[in-house]
Amino acid sequence: MPPVRVRFAPSPTGFLHVGGVRTALFCWLFARHHKGQFILRIEDTDRARSTPEAVELILEGMRWLGLDWDEGPFYQTERDDLYKEGVDKLLADGNAYPCYCTAEELTEKREAAMREKRVPRYDGTCRDLPPAKTPIDAPDRPHTVRFRAPQTGTTVVSDLVRGNIPFENSQLDDLIIARSDGTPTYNLCVVIDDHHMGISHVIRGDDHLNNTPRQAALYAALGYELPLFAHLPMIHGPDKRKLSKRDGAASVTDYRGKGLLPEAVVNYLARLGWSHGDQEVFSVAELIELFDLDAVGKSAAIFDIDKLGWLNGQHMKMADPLRIMKLVEEFLSERGLTAPSDTGIATDEWRTKIAVASVERCRNLLELTDMAEPFYRDTVTIDPQAAKKGFKGDPATVLTKVATMLEGVEPFDQPHLEAGFQQLMTELELGLGKLAQPTRTALTGRTVSPGIYEVLEILGKERSLARITAAQEWLKSQPET
Repeated sequence: MPPVRVRFAPSPTGFLHVGGVRTALFCWLFARHHKGQFILRIEDTDRARSTPEAVELILEGMRWLGLDWDEGPFYQTERDDLYKEGVDKLLADGNAYPCYCTAEELTEKREAAMREKRVPRYDGTCRDLPPAKTPIDAPDRPHTVRFRAPQTGTTVVSDLVRGNIPFENSQLDDLIIARSDGTPTYNLCVVIDDHHMGISHVIRGDDHLNNTPRQAALYAALGYELPLFAHLPMIHGPDKRKLSKRDGAASVTDYRGKGLLPEAVVNYLARLGWSHGDQEVFSVAELIELFDLDAVGKSAAIFDIDKLGWLNGQHMKMADPLRIMKLVEEFLSERGLTAPSDTGIATDEWRTKIAVASVERCRNLLELTDMAEPFYRDTVTIDPQAAKKGFKGDPATVLTKVATMLEGVEPFDQPHLEAGFQQLMTELELGLGKLAQPTRTALTGRTVSPGIYEVLEILGKERSLARITAAQEWLKSQPET
């Protein structure tokens, strides 16, 4: 196998979506596995739709995922001289020709082919115009340049995923390689760039498969060596149709906003079309070590947002708790919350306790942010629905008993708190739920939280007792029912 040089070449006409990210990831993993080079190329030849904002979104998404590139980004709009040389060579060698058909004429030809149930393709009107009929001496007359595609024989694409795929040359179109304004088109730019960048493997989605025989013909006409191709299976939604935004085809940066970890997104996308036995959870280092194209499947992959959520939960459990809490605090800051200012509370040990206590119950950082929020507030607001569930029976008496018990707990840690609750349970002949649920509601304002002993230890004695007192006052203020 030649030294590996692969490229990711997005078009900056919108956000970096799931399919594009999966392609970038497979290219990056292949390069890293084989100790090769990963090149980033921005294919911005569609000048009307390409925007700097879209470029920045692409770069931001790749940086977030950790898909670092070795060369680039290169911009096709800065390489026009190279493409013009290619067009001139093809014209000089007789492998391209000027086409003077107007847009209206081409539309009429296309509609006629569709009416007659023929494949719409250029009919070669200008392909073999004799020199006397070719208005070469009228250079201002608008024209495009078309590639003279082979018309006989078969082009066989050797694909590292799909095997050998034959294409009848009679079905190839004389594609436009330069527009009437002189700007080059996608297929020409791709071939010239891949050659001059020394690309060894073209790894891309199989929606590009039909372009490959056309590009192979261009490689041959330009005298270039053909790279190796690998076309990845499409990604479908649960209904086995093209992935929609509803199914998860969102911008990769949207996943960051939804509280997903980049390594979880990488793990999940790596498994869309590639497998390694029954293993589901991979670190990035494991993916680099194990990934290769021989384990990429041919069938479309199904995007499952619930599976992504589960995987994210697994990665949250494996992650450094302090890193997790730093990310959580970014979400908390958006809610106007910062760590408590009390001396000695907001330590790394305190943050670690919150993460360890909460992470088992959460599948993403937003859920963890909700779980952590009561610890970052000076006071809590008791949710009425939580009060209905948590303050049953005689909650005021229970809270008084709990507060009295807590006063005597020293040190205020989980083992001693558990011992205190056990003693109170025996004294009152109540199960833990009868004591813990009203206490949890008083401390957090909610019915769901980490374990009661963990909540108390994280809050500390002073803040815990203050919240129980505030809850008792709240109970007194409620109308009797």
